[in-house]
Amino acid sequence: MGSNEHETETRARHVCPVCKHPVVSEIKRHKSLGVFVPVWRPGPCRNPECAAYVPEADGEHSETSGPHA
Repeated sequence: MGSNEHETETRARHVCPVCKHPVVSEIKRHKSLGVFVPVWRPGPCRNPECAAYVPEADGEHSETSGPHA
């Protein structure tokens, strides 16, 4: 019969409009009829040779920050 598994590979893959290298997807929220729904958008370009390059900030996604010492 049917499968309960979700296909995550079918999600649209985003590319940089300048250099055409793949970029990560970012999830944003959009409010529709009083409910927040997810919207997948392209993230910043991390290719240092690209004109649209955005360097990764230190501690942007740090798992060690906080009082969990």
